[in-house]
Amino acid sequence: MFYRKIINDLKTWSNSPDRKPLILRGARQVGKTTVVDAFGKTFNHYIKLNLETPADKNLFTTSPDVHKLIQAIFFAKEKELAHRADTLLFIDEIQQVDGALNMLRYFYEEYPDLRVIAAGSLLETILHRKTNVPVGRVEYRVMRPVSFPEFLKALGKDQAFEQLEHLPLNDFAHQTLLSLFHTYALVGGMPEIVANYAEKEDLTALPTIYNRLINAYLDDVEKYGKTDSHVRVIRHCIRVSFTEAGKRIKFQHFGRSDYGSKEVGEALRTLERVFLLSLLYPTISPTLPLIPDFRKSPRLQVLDTGMMNHFLGIQTEILGTEDLNEVYQGTIIEHLVGQELIALNYSPLSSLNFWVREKKTSLAEVDYIYPYEGQLIPIEVKAGKTGSLKSLHIFMDEAPHDLAIRFWSEPLNLSAVTTPSGKTFRLLSLPYYLASQTEKYIAWFKTQPPTSSR
Repeated sequence: MFYRKIINDLKTWSNSPDRKPLILRGARQVGKTTVVDAFGKTFNHYIKLNLETPADKNLFTTSPDVHKLIQAIFFAKEKELAHRADTLLFIDEIQQVDGALNMLRYFYEEYPDLRVIAAGSLLETILHRKTNVPVGRVEYRVMRPVSFPEFLKALGKDQAFEQLEHLPLNDFAHQTLLSLFHTYALVGGMPEIVANYAEKEDLTALPTIYNRLINAYLDDVEKYGKTDSHVRVIRHCIRVSFTEAGKRIKFQHFGRSDYGSKEVGEALRTLERVFLLSLLYPTISPTLPLIPDFRKSPRLQVLDTGMMNHFLGIQTEILGTEDLNEVYQGTIIEHLVGQELIALNYSPLSSLNFWVREKKTSLAEVDYIYPYEGQLIPIEVKAGKTGSLKSLHIFMDEAPHDLAIRFWSEPLNLSAVTTPSGKTFRLLSLPYYLASQTEKYIAWFKTQPPTSSR
């Protein structure tokens, strides 16, 4: 089943005594409505409103008083108000009615026993404007594309899922999980794509859906943009983002255009607000606090690696490879590991960062930095020998700890590595498909002695 992890998170929210109305955020087509419908089945009473429909919209426009509104909702949906403590109220497309978002504060203040979730396909376009959002009276979750564990569940690969969750990994499961991860890398995590593949297992049926998704985002540009000029730049940035994903970018002349730094930056930040892409900024310190350096060039991360692969036309390369690090100069697997690292974090403040040292005498870059219990754990996505991890060696020479992670195509390995300057650190090499299990393995890693020295 899709969304097992976020549904568990919603259950935690539902059971919290300090619960507030929840706004579910995320890009269009990531399954927000589907996940709330599935969660609603766990309640004795489920009320779903869609404010794009005239009848449901009319409830809000004709009932400005929260008490009358609640009574009108329960009456219209033939539910008893006395059962509201065991009712989930879902308000979809909440952005369609002015003032509906602000009404959430009164639900919180006057009906704290009623569980309320709100969402909207274009909600992100108004949250950053001067909209009256009840600060301190709501909480947020962000939905992202389907992760590899959820992909396995969608395909009915229950035994593979169990082995993925087994800590530590059993060696006999490696080749099967690696093969399935290659399929995931090809298909991606957009729910409609995953559902279609799970049903038909036909890769040739997917391009039509990819194109429809990308065209839907392009069609939405008019709603994102402030002016005709802004719309044109956003449209350009959407198209170019798939070819530039996984790379460090410059705003000036982005995608070989004549657009300047200011207009490209504004367009990319607009797309970031609607979760179509992320700008990953580097940090220059190996210790907390993690402070991104916004003066340096960011790396571009798009919503979904499967959509990126389709746009680039490299599916055949993925099908024929034994190591994803050999496809597209390693950009695809690095991008997908990043997607996995952030997929299960539902906070709107969650982000990915990487580390750089940019000196004339020494340039170094570590793919990702993972904060864990007061430490910044470096993560490299590389194949090859440990001696080739030069940037990781430089980071570890400066780090106040001895823990590092490398994702590769080989089985799990824990080793001791010595840098050229003489510092020995512990390197946990994990198969790519374990990226979603990173936090579990860091905790396990800290209890293990090295198994070899290299």
